[in-house]
Amino acid sequence: MAITLESPIESVLGNSKHATKFTKGLGLRTVGDLLYHFPRRYLRTADLSQTPQLHEGEMLTVLGEVVRSVVRQHTDRRTGRPAFRVETQLKAGTADLQLTFFSKSQRIAEWRRGVLAPGTRGVFVGKAGSFRGEWQLANPQMVVFGDPSDSENAAEAADNQMAVEELTELFPIYPLTAGLQHWDVMRAVRFARQVVEDVTDVLPEQLRETYDVPGLRDALDLIHAPHELNDVQRAQHRFRFEEAVGLQLVLGRRRRALQALGTTARTGGVHHLLEAFDERLPFTLTKGQQQIGEELETALAQPHPMNRLLQGEVGSGKTLVALRAMLKVVDSGGQAALLAPTEVLAQQHHRSITAMLSDLAASGMAGGLFAGDQEQTHVELLTGSMTKTQRKGPLSRIATGEAGIVVGTHALLQDQVMFDDLGLVVVDEQHRFGVEQRAALTDKAGTPPHLLVMTATPIPRTVAMTVFGDLEVSTLTELPAGRAEIQTNLVSLVDHPGWITRVWERVREEVEKGHQVYVVAPRISGDESEQGESDQRDFDADGNEVTSAKVQLSAVDEVTEELTSGPLHGLRVAKLHGKLPAEEKERTMSAFAAGDIDVLIATTVIEVGVDVPNATTMVILDADRFGVSQLHQLRGRVGRGGLHGLCLLVSHAEAGTPARTRLDAVAGTTDGFALSRVDLDQRREGDVLGASQSGRRSSLESLRVLRDEETILQAREAAESLLEKDVELASAPLLAERVAEIEESASADYLEKS
Repeated sequence: MAITLESPIESVLGNSKHATKFTKGLGLRTVGDLLYHFPRRYLRTADLSQTPQLHEGEMLTVLGEVVRSVVRQHTDRRTGRPAFRVETQLKAGTADLQLTFFSKSQRIAEWRRGVLAPGTRGVFVGKAGSFRGEWQLANPQMVVFGDPSDSENAAEAADNQMAVEELTELFPIYPLTAGLQHWDVMRAVRFARQVVEDVTDVLPEQLRETYDVPGLRDALDLIHAPHELNDVQRAQHRFRFEEAVGLQLVLGRRRRALQALGTTARTGGVHHLLEAFDERLPFTLTKGQQQIGEELETALAQPHPMNRLLQGEVGSGKTLVALRAMLKVVDSGGQAALLAPTEVLAQQHHRSITAMLSDLAASGMAGGLFAGDQEQTHVELLTGSMTKTQRKGPLSRIATGEAGIVVGTHALLQDQVMFDDLGLVVVDEQHRFGVEQRAALTDKAGTPPHLLVMTATPIPRTVAMTVFGDLEVSTLTELPAGRAEIQTNLVSLVDHPGWITRVWERVREEVEKGHQVYVVAPRISGDESEQGESDQRDFDADGNEVTSAKVQLSAVDEVTEELTSGPLHGLRVAKLHGKLPAEEKERTMSAFAAGDIDVLIATTVIEVGVDVPNATTMVILDADRFGVSQLHQLRGRVGRGGLHGLCLLVSHAEAGTPARTRLDAVAGTTDGFALSRVDLDQRREGDVLGASQSGRRSSLESLRVLRDEETILQAREAAESLLEKDVELASAPLLAERVAEIEESASADYLEKS
C-alpha cells in the first residue's frame, strides 16, 4: 500500500519503541504531521580546529571518535554522598574535546564507559564549557555507531551510520518530548521522506513561479536536511507563504461574504443629536478625531457591516470618537451598545457618556427621543450586580428602542436583553472578551450590526489580525491638550532590596503635595486573582515556557493592612477589587475621584476607563506578572490632569529574563504602538486565530506576524488575485480544500465572529 501524507505515522515508524512518544508525546498522527514537524533551529557541526572561536554556553554538534574513557568517583557537593563521572576524550578532526557524564550510580557509570569504548564513533550534542583550561561538553546527548557485525544491534547500528552519513554542516534541532532525542526524529523523518508518495503541492505551479517558492517535496528536503543556511531560508519562506496564502484566502472570502451580507445603512437624518452634541462641545476636536469621525460616518453609511478597529494611546479620545459614531446611529433611528469588560469600567463609561451628553441624555421619566422641546435619548447601564427590580426599567427601554445608547458588561449578553434595532456594537478593550461573547451581542441584531472594537495598546491578536487584513483600522495618534508626560522607572528589588522603602517615601511626598496615588497588586488576597486575569507567561527562544521561582505575590488585602499600619500610616487609604460589593466599589471610586482618598490600593479593575485628573503616581507591585499592554494601560491612569505622571514598576525579575526585558521596554518608551510589537514578539501568536481543532496546519505554525510581514503582504496580493478570478478556487482544488479546512476549523470560528 502506498504511503501518503495522510497515512498513519505508524506506517513509517513500524514497531519502533518510540512510536507512542511520537503519537502521544508530540501529538503526531500522520506521516504529514511528521514531515511538518520542522526543526526549531539548526546547529553548525563544529570544526574543532577552530576551538578558540567557541563560546561558553554555545550549543555544539560534534562528530568524533572516542580515544579513552575512565570512571572517576567524587563527592556530590549537595548531598555529601559518593557520585561518579565518566570522562571521555573525543578526537574530532584535528582537535580533542572532553566529554563528561555525571551519574549517582557506579553501575550506570561503568555501563556508559562500556558504550564509549576507545574506537567508538558517534555524534554528540551539548553546551560548550571550559574546565581546567579545556573545552568540554557536560552530559551531552549522543548517538554512537555500534559494530554492524553484532547481530543484535546490526539494524540500529546501520541506521545510525546512515543517519550520520546524511549529516551536513547544519544539524536540525527538533521540538522533543521526554524519551526522544533529535536523531530519533531525524531517522523517522529521513525514512518518511524516502518512502512517501503522492506529495501533491497545494500551491499551483504558476503561483510558485510568480513568488519564487520551491515545490513541496523540495521544500521538505531542504528544511529537514539542509546543506547551507540558504536552503533553510528558502524552505521556511515556502511554508510561511503557503500558510499565509491559506489564511489570506479565508480572510478575503470572509470580506466578500461580509460585503454581500448587507445591513442597514446608518446615515442620520431622523434625529439631530450628533449635531447638537458637537455644538455643545467646550473644545475643538483634534484633527485625528475629526478625520476618524469622517471615516466612521462613511463606513456606517454603507449597506454592508463595518468591521473596524479603533486604536489610540490612553487618553487620545477614543471614547469621544466612539460616542459620536453611536449618536450617528441613534440619529438614524437605531441603537448602539457599548460592551465593557468590568463593572467599574461600565459604570465609568456610563458616567462619562452621560456627562458628555449633558442635557441630551434623558433621565428618569423624561421620556424618549423627544422630551419637551429638544431631542434626548436614554443612556442605559446594565450590569450583573443590578437587582431584578433595577433591571426592569432599562430592559423595557432597550426593548422598545427608547434607550438609544446601552452601556453594560457581560449582562448585555443574557437572553432576556432584547434590542429594538441594534445598529452598532462598540467593544472596549476587545481582548478582554472571548469570541463567543462578542458574537452573542452582535447576534441580537435583526441584521448584522456595524462593529467597532477599541484598544489603547494593540495586543498581539489585534496586531496580528491588523497585519492579516481582517479589520479595517483607524488610528488616533494625537493626544488632546492636557495630557502630561509620564515618567516610568523600574524598581529592581533583586538589585536593590532597600529601594522599596524609598517607593513608599515617594508616595507620601506626592500626597503631601496634594496629589493622589494608585498602588496596583496582582492578587486580591492570598493567591486569588481577579476573575479572568492570569499572569503573563514567558517563553525562551525555543518556545519553552520560562518558569519563575514560586514567590508570594502582593495582594490588595495584605498590602493595604501592611501600608496603613506602616509606611503610609495616617494617610487616607482605601482598597478596590472585583470581589467587593458593587455599592462599595462605586462608593470607593466616587470618593477617590472626589479627592477624599489619598492612596487607592487596587487590582487591575482600574486598568482602563478610570479617570482621576489629580492622580499623579502609580506603583505597580510584582510588575513582571503583567503583560506589556496591561502595564501601559495601567500607567495611563496617571498624568491625566495636566500634571506630570510617575509610574514605578516594582519587581524581583532577574536581569536577562523575558520579564525584565518587558519591564525595561515599558520603562523605556510611552509609545503604545512600539510596545505592542514588543508584546507580540514576546507572546508570539498562539491565540491569533484560536486553537485549531481540526488539523495541525490550520492555525499559525510557521508564521510570525512581525518577522513575516512582507510574506503576509505577498500572500494577500496572491490571494486577492486568485479570488478576483474565481472566489470558489475551482482552478486550484487543493488550495480550495485547504481553505475549506481552515474555514471549518475553530480558527475560522474566530475569524467569523471577531
